[in-house]
Amino acid sequence: MISIYKESFDEKWREYFNCLENTTKERVAKKIKKIIEFPEKRHLKKGAKFFVDEIGQNRIIYRTFEENKEVRFYFIGKHKEYEKWYKQFF
Repeated sequence: MISIYKESFDEKWREYFNCLENTTKERVAKKIKKIIEFPEKRHLKKGAKFFVDEIGQNRIIYRTFEENKEVRFYFIGKHKEYEKWYKQFF
């Protein structure tokens, strides 16, 4: 049985997403659909609550909330931008 989560987006998600090219936006939308089916992939850093997945040269960062079956998306961007994003937390 597939457990599909609902998706939600951090307040800054739209800002990051709007910086992408249209073809990348389409790929991100497809990846989000896959993630909400099977959300737990690679942890951002050992012990971190965030997960990271790759879409070409871009990284998507998200977190799962089991209690309400939710996946919240926080960031999408190139590798250098991704490093800046996660350094604010670690």
